[in-house]
Amino acid sequence: MHAVIIKLSLAENVKYFVSIVNKYPYEIDIRVGCHVVNGKSLLGIFSLDLSRPITLEVHADYCEDLLDALQLFIID
Repeated sequence: MHAVIIKLSLAENVKYFVSIVNKYPYEIDIRVGCHVVNGKSLLGIFSLDLSRPITLEVHADYCEDLLDALQLFIID
């Protein structure tokens, strides 16, 4: 599993993020505090408090292609 911190501040960012992750076969979770939702679910992500730190969890051994596609959202 790979975990990175991301920022999704605008509704347009969430929509674009979901359109990207749905192109990949990986199982993806979004975690905010103790709440976890499917990272491919637009409604699930909108149900979270996006002003708090967001952890993206990709359940795969190799997912560098996805992480490269999501560089716009990843906080170093």
